[in-house]
Amino acid sequence: MIRAARRPGRSPSTERSAVASPLSPRRSNIAIGALAFCGMVVAVMFTLMVPIIPELPRLLSAPAEDASWAITATLLSSAVFTPVSGRLGDMYGKRRMILISLSLMVAGSAICVVSSSLPLVVLGRALQGCAVGVIPLGISIMRDLLPAERLGSAMALMSATMGAGGAAGLPLGALVAQYADWHMLFLVSAGMGVVGLALTLTVVPDSRVRAGGRFDILGAAGLSAGLVCFLLPISKGSGWGWTSPLTLGLFAASAVILLVWGFVQLRIADPLVDLRTTARSQVLITNLTSIAFGFSMFGMSLVFPLVLQAPADTGYGLGLSLFEAGLCMAVGGALMIVLSPVSARITGAYGPKVTLMIGALLMLAGYGSALFLMDEIWHVVLAATIVSSGAGLGYAAMPASIMGAVPTSETAAANGINALMRAIGTSTASAVISAVLAAATVQRGASALPSQNGLQLALIITAASATAAMIIAAVLPGRRRPKPARLRPGDRTEAVRDLSR
Repeated sequence: MIRAARRPGRSPSTERSAVASPLSPRRSNIAIGALAFCGMVVAVMFTLMVPIIPELPRLLSAPAEDASWAITATLLSSAVFTPVSGRLGDMYGKRRMILISLSLMVAGSAICVVSSSLPLVVLGRALQGCAVGVIPLGISIMRDLLPAERLGSAMALMSATMGAGGAAGLPLGALVAQYADWHMLFLVSAGMGVVGLALTLTVVPDSRVRAGGRFDILGAAGLSAGLVCFLLPISKGSGWGWTSPLTLGLFAASAVILLVWGFVQLRIADPLVDLRTTARSQVLITNLTSIAFGFSMFGMSLVFPLVLQAPADTGYGLGLSLFEAGLCMAVGGALMIVLSPVSARITGAYGPKVTLMIGALLMLAGYGSALFLMDEIWHVVLAATIVSSGAGLGYAAMPASIMGAVPTSETAAANGINALMRAIGTSTASAVISAVLAAATVQRGASALPSQNGLQLALIITAASATAAMIIAAVLPGRRRPKPARLRPGDRTEAVRDLSR
């Protein structure tokens, strides 16, 4: 039976404080560093396998369509587990869920280290994807443990690990794949995960903030089913056909499941996701901005490496190796870390709205420069660095915007939903831009490569997404400045009497 909800979405101002004892500056620095390392571990894990994607059919002795499940499994499990782990973190402890998530990643990496069987590798990759929730969980535990004056810079650093770790994973993965057996990629992932576990156990304190209530198992199952039915055709639609009965049927099933899920969530006492809180203007607009940011950022990851690696005789290619191209892309990732305190200062002074708009504007400028300047390696590096800078500013501002509008006991769940929105943006970008590049190709020997016109169209689409992010962010509520109190006539009389005494 569906019970009436006991309470609407709560305001952060009415939430009972239950934070842990204040940490000393030294312990704070160590805890922040450990959490940031865990974020890097997860981001590196996600891109370590990118260099061997073209070789997966041969390595796994499977058709290309089947081998691609090694990538799809990670996408699906990360989308499903991230909001669930956020809710569990709010209820049972964020540090505990970080440990569980990293343990699943280590277990998945270990399976991939010892197996070349497609089913086992897919299982291992699915377990690895469960660790993506570590980043929103880490941001949320920072809110519980750190003083307000340190929170902004710490959140910005944690957010920057998403892009920086992903950029670092490309050259690292290429280097390992070039000089060692491909299973070593997963050994690297497992080793980094073990270090992250040890750091979390030893130097990250737990928070006493708990949401209470019961975990919504049916809600988790419903959200998982809806997300799988939505993301699976996005990932597989190009192979199945976008108008095939399977693709359209899954999209339709997703719409029905998520509508029913939302109807039920609004009517139970302890929902998996408090949709009333999610529907608040600041949270809703931030999540929509996250979709546009995710789409635009991922476009860079698809287009720029193609330009760097394509042969020179294509008319646009720069002929670099995979490792060299990865190093070029890593420059922007490193800058995201460097700019994290800048983002925190802008957000602290002017609010997350301004930071998000500046970030989107920088991404637009980066793609605009790439439309006219991509003849030299430094042109691509410059464009990628500008785009990465904008993405870094935006990613760092999103948690601040979310946490300014949700109760303390819902922080991890709200950040998990925000991470999910960003993942939906990247998944959609992958499908759209891949379709654009596949539709405009030039023949080079036995293989077809994207044409220059196709690449330019992809850049225009990603620039349009950055523009959309800037427009959506502009709708966010601005920073409220306190207004001076206005005295009524009676108050003014009393004030004069007080002064005359």
